[in-house]
Amino acid sequence: MKKLLYSLVLILIFASGNGQTKFWKPTVNPSEVQKTYLGWNNYQKSHIMLSTDFVALDAKSNPITKAAFLQELTSGNYIPIQLESDSAALYYQLFKIEPTSDTSIKASIAETAFNEIQNYKKEGEPFPAFSFKDLEGNLITNETLKGKIVVIKCWYIHCAACLKEFPEVNQLVANYKDRTDIVFVSLAEDTAEQLAPFLVRKPLSYAVVPDMKTYMNLTLQLNAFPTHYIINKEGIIVKVLSDFKSLEAALGKISSEK
Repeated sequence: MKKLLYSLVLILIFASGNGQTKFWKPTVNPSEVQKTYLGWNNYQKSHIMLSTDFVALDAKSNPITKAAFLQELTSGNYIPIQLESDSAALYYQLFKIEPTSDTSIKASIAETAFNEIQNYKKEGEPFPAFSFKDLEGNLITNETLKGKIVVIKCWYIHCAACLKEFPEVNQLVANYKDRTDIVFVSLAEDTAEQLAPFLVRKPLSYAVVPDMKTYMNLTLQLNAFPTHYIINKEGIIVKVLSDFKSLEAALGKISSEK
């Protein structure tokens, strides 16, 4: 159903007056941005959010599904480039990687795309049954969170990217403090003994559940950290996201839906 709806959205977006399709220019010169790994990495961090919803175009400017777009990126032959747009939708197009480009660019894009495909496949599925106890001794289960929008952050103490976004996710919790129907839970690989002193130095506003390494590796089958889940009030995974920027946008959209 999700894939059918996505295809319908593509059709509606690209069907404009007299059946003409309007395409946009790249926000950056695709050849220039891939001259160095640093240049590409900076561009990717500021412009590319593969976790979020976007309109996907192949190398010939034909609309394709998000799944097909990500699959092409795993080949290591393409880079994703954002296109200029006067609409709220994000437009990404595939561009060929130059033969002289740093091989690290190819490897990085392929790995990122592979992880995003695994995340995308989980969307629309029920979140696995769970029964956790957080550091405060509170029991967290499917039943206790029934009727709530649940935001889950998966992380561990020695994950630099996980810790870097602490101030942002803490602010996100503050932004939704008046929404009693939204709950923030974090699953950490580390033990309670390790987490207690660490969180004194680096507070996290989420409820923190320790000893989740096996659950995250085997049940959730995570490939990268941090990973964020948004679960709707029916217990269905609506988004699996790899960065805060995508999380913020997705939660803003989901929390405003009736």
